[in-house]
Amino acid sequence: VQLQASGGGLVQAGGSLRLSCTASKRTFSNNAVGWFRRAPGKEREIVAAISWNGGSTYTPDSVKGRFTISRDRAKGAVYLQMNHLKPEDTAVYYCAAGRSSYITTDTQHYPYWGKGTLVTVSS
Repeated sequence: VQLQASGGGLVQAGGSLRLSCTASKRTFSNNAVGWFRRAPGKEREIVAAISWNGGSTYTPDSVKGRFTISRDRAKGAVYLQMNHLKPEDTAVYYCAAGRSSYITTDTQHYPYWGKGTLVTVSS
């Protein structure tokens, strides 16, 4: 499974962006998918995850109420809607497919990663 994140860009604080994650060569419709980010000088962190059918989602407290993950299995896509963006949300965002159909926050259980997309939030 090869994934590609897209939709990043430059946005002012308080603005919104929607990131998309799609796959080439193979679908990941039966896999859980997570969105992660890595900010300069910081470790990678998970910002959202969704189960194979969209029935379960996870967002950490740092983005809860601002970020929403969803998926369209028919289109083979997973989305991350980011609202009320803050400068501290600036990072490279990645999507990854898990080995399992169900959510985990352990990055080691996400073996399929794509190239990231840069999100820059200006103050």
